[in-house]
Amino acid sequence: MITAGDVYSIGRLGKTHALGGEIVFFCGDDVFDRVGAEYVFLRLEGLFVPFFIEGYRFQTDERVLIKFEGIDTREEASELTGAEVFFPRSLSDGAGDVLPLGALAGFVIHDDTTNSDTAPVCRVDTSTPNTLLELEDGRLVPLAPEQVRDIDKERKIIYMTLPEGLLSL
Repeated sequence: MITAGDVYSIGRLGKTHALGGEIVFFCGDDVFDRVGAEYVFLRLEGLFVPFFIEGYRFQTDERVLIKFEGIDTREEASELTGAEVFFPRSLSDGAGDVLPLGALAGFVIHDDTTNSDTAPVCRVDTSTPNTLLELEDGRLVPLAPEQVRDIDKERKIIYMTLPEGLLSL
């Protein structure tokens, strides 16, 4: 069974497109294209369900028309609208120093200012100019590069020096 630690969010499905089962995919990370992935996961009713990609084409850098195998009508595609799209960490091309932002889900933040750890990151919000890390307890932490001291990929810890009082808001 796939767990939240095995995948990270790369976008969300929008409305259907035309009649043949295509659907608009708003992607925040095009890792599926960079690595030539055959499938992605959709979270449906709390479960991560694999969907094999039949084809796709970019309309913009962040808008993709995607077609999944077995989804052949507008009605079938409409059942997937709004679903969050996930990518397996094991297939990510984030090797080396580059780590896709969505891969930070599941990490905890260690705040050097208070010498304490936060709840795990559940989502990375890149919908605004300031990237925000949403924690499982509902708090939001801005991801400012000048505040990040280190990222330990193995232990899943982001070491940051946060402004005093930020975590108590």
